[in-house]
Amino acid sequence: MSDPVGKLPSELDQLPDRDTEETAEWAASLDAVAKAAGTRRAEYLLRRTLQHAEAAGLALPKLLETDYVNTIPTAAEPEFPGDEEMEAKITAWNRWNAAAMVTRGSKYGVGGHIATFASAAWLYETGFQHFFRGKEADGSGDQLYIQGHASPGIYARAFLDGRISEQQLDNFRQESGGNGLPSYPHPRRLPWLWEFPTVSMGLGPLSAIYQARFNRYLQNRNIKDTSNSHVWAFLGDGEMDEPESTAALALASREQLDNLTFVINCNLQRLDGPVRANFRVVQELEAQFRGAGWNVIKTLWGSAWDELFQLDTTGALVRRIREVPDAQFQTYATRDVAYIRQHFFGANAELVQLAGVLSDAKIAECFHSSRGGHEPRKVYAAYKAALAHKGAPTVILAQTVKGHTLGAGFESKNANHQMKKLTIDEFKDMRDLLGLPIPDSAFADGTVPYGHPGANSPEVQYLHERRAALGGPAPARKVHHVALPAPAERSFAPLLKGSGKQEMATTMAFVRLVKDLMRDKETGKRWVPIVPDEARTFGMESLFPSAGIYSPLGQTYEPVDRDQLMYYKEAKDGQILNEGITEAGAMADFIAACTSYATHGEPMIPFYIFYSMFGWQRTADQMWQLADQLGKGFIVGATAGRTTLTGEGLQHADGHSHLIASTNPASLNYDPAFAYEIAVIVKDGLRRMYGEKPEDVFYYLTVYNEPKPQPAMPEGVEEGILRGLYRFNTAADLAEAAPAADAPKIQLMASGTAIHWALEAQRLLAADWNVAADVWSATSWGELRRDALECDEALLRGEMRTPYVTRALEGVTSPVLAVSDWMRQVPDQISQWVEQDWTSLGTDGFGLSDTREGARRHFGVDAQSIVVAALAQLARRGEVPASAIKEARERYGL
Repeated sequence: MSDPVGKLPSELDQLPDRDTEETAEWAASLDAVAKAAGTRRAEYLLRRTLQHAEAAGLALPKLLETDYVNTIPTAAEPEFPGDEEMEAKITAWNRWNAAAMVTRGSKYGVGGHIATFASAAWLYETGFQHFFRGKEADGSGDQLYIQGHASPGIYARAFLDGRISEQQLDNFRQESGGNGLPSYPHPRRLPWLWEFPTVSMGLGPLSAIYQARFNRYLQNRNIKDTSNSHVWAFLGDGEMDEPESTAALALASREQLDNLTFVINCNLQRLDGPVRANFRVVQELEAQFRGAGWNVIKTLWGSAWDELFQLDTTGALVRRIREVPDAQFQTYATRDVAYIRQHFFGANAELVQLAGVLSDAKIAECFHSSRGGHEPRKVYAAYKAALAHKGAPTVILAQTVKGHTLGAGFESKNANHQMKKLTIDEFKDMRDLLGLPIPDSAFADGTVPYGHPGANSPEVQYLHERRAALGGPAPARKVHHVALPAPAERSFAPLLKGSGKQEMATTMAFVRLVKDLMRDKETGKRWVPIVPDEARTFGMESLFPSAGIYSPLGQTYEPVDRDQLMYYKEAKDGQILNEGITEAGAMADFIAACTSYATHGEPMIPFYIFYSMFGWQRTADQMWQLADQLGKGFIVGATAGRTTLTGEGLQHADGHSHLIASTNPASLNYDPAFAYEIAVIVKDGLRRMYGEKPEDVFYYLTVYNEPKPQPAMPEGVEEGILRGLYRFNTAADLAEAAPAADAPKIQLMASGTAIHWALEAQRLLAADWNVAADVWSATSWGELRRDALECDEALLRGEMRTPYVTRALEGVTSPVLAVSDWMRQVPDQISQWVEQDWTSLGTDGFGLSDTREGARRHFGVDAQSIVVAALAQLARRGEVPASAIKEARERYGL
């Protein structure tokens, strides 16, 4: 018998039915219900059956979307343990001061946001009073990712508990005087308060997931007991549009991160208007998170709705609120009762009948303000249920009204995100609504006053008591510095002595060094190798069996290469974080590891190694997040350079990462040419980041996949390596064809793999053109520039300091030609401080697929091109005949 037209076969049609008669009876029962009680009743029974099956643990696909009602019914809410009246007073003061500080700051044009915290105040306050563990408790406390636009409310609470002064509130967004408050959560600007920068939207949720995962990593590796630490991420429903916001949801459920809770403030509005004007964002998010395996708790309606739901015996109300789009619900929050009766309840006869028994006051309360996110009892019930849930992370979808309690001019208005102040009359209305004891005389000068009940008031005492019970103030960032001992010299020795005749790429040199450092008895366990599914590309597969790849499940299978020496080994205490194909996820992991010294008091030494092109170009925003969070570690751009990665073409050929990296003040950027330079840089990086006087910096190293013989380190070059420049050799050092004593001279300055082209050019210049060239290794164009800028700044203060690059070249009278596998702008960063004639060669333009030799000839950076450029530079000075340029081009086939 064929299927009815339009009916697609189900996967169930492929499974044998051991009792077709029983199956037919179930189908007949459903048909009977639909015929006798209607299709809506049949739908209800089916959903209840599926929910019961899920609760019973039957292995059925979960419902991705439930009714548009609270997950926790009012009757099931736990007893609220706090003093609701006292907490309402505390929240009122915080609401007031948050609005006051932004309004007062608006006269200076510094802006700020009011409406976000107004909608989310109870989401934060309930957590601060009852859930968020502080840093003085056992373990590391909780990690709080505060929504960036809600920062005024957090400052207001810190003002209430005595951690921030009134003067600081008045300096909101005015930091240059040294006593201000940053606009958003910026640890680098306010390191005793903020732990995590979150206002670059999407990075907060992504980082929160990997922070929760890194907490488990520390636990499973027996480095720190993080079992009592919970990660709370406060997010906006509009923020969830960012791809990073949902990029790692599957990871969180796959690794059963029940130490993580997302709290999404669903006020249905983003910066310009509704989040989902014609749809329902709560239902969309529920389906998305449920589909990813999360536990979902919806906290949508306040207690005023209880009466309405009890009267809804036909389900008409539940169906109606589920079909109304978000933009229309936003409109209901701003319109009068007559409009709501007509446009909402007038949809069908059942709703008209229901509305007939409701007072205007009840309808106004429900539609204008009664939301689950505005009631501490409902928020408390959601938070408690989230902590009790095991085996999966939880997302709480809390519905609120944006601009709640700020008055009719703010609440639910499309423009309220950009509205920066209230009028005095609006503040007086707000005061009356909140019941605050602020007299009219306090507004006499036309300025809104801050409010504080007094340091010894019952409100402040209650606040302090609750925080003391939970382990101290929050949010808070505390660093208990633990200096790590320097690794043994033997780890660095192989790179310092060179490779002899054996060829070795600098990528392999770095991996070999780290492998030795991971064996160090004191600090070896603190290394955290992070790689986005390219370990074999970088020669790291030798770490698999020795260090293990981290997996909270261990290895539940026999790997296909188990009989090989370097087999794929996963372990619960594995050291390597192999993140799959996600540079964003790897960076989030790196940030969590880089800041473990502060978050957990456990300094870790992460190195994140990646395809060079997919670092700064792809995740530069996270590099700024890393700098803001004061992270420490090594970022390694492997397969670096525009011509070194052969055959990969336009998008893989990196010639500009060092230019982007130079914009980040916390990043120390090195482009080492030789293995011994890597050893010196890494050793000094460990000292600067993890020694007795740690600095809030991180290192960016570029390494190459081009095998070359690695020389031993010459004497006395350590300072030059670290400062960014030293003379590697002179023309007199050439074993053959040394130029005459009176030969024209030029200085060849090169970084990274370009040093080898420069050395070949040095030989050609001497042998073919009687030109004496010295070769300099420029290990860091960025550090040379940083030093020079500091000297310029000192000059403005009346201090005379000469940049290192100027001093290094002091006494040199010949011109300088710089070359690298990067755009010319990379070496040109230092040109203004080079007193000699300057020119540069680089790989400007798009990458292309070719051999290394072909690509270098194309960009004009190979040895022969360097020779021609050097002759042209000398010809301009009259030191070689102009005809030499044409002759050289013909000789070398350029």
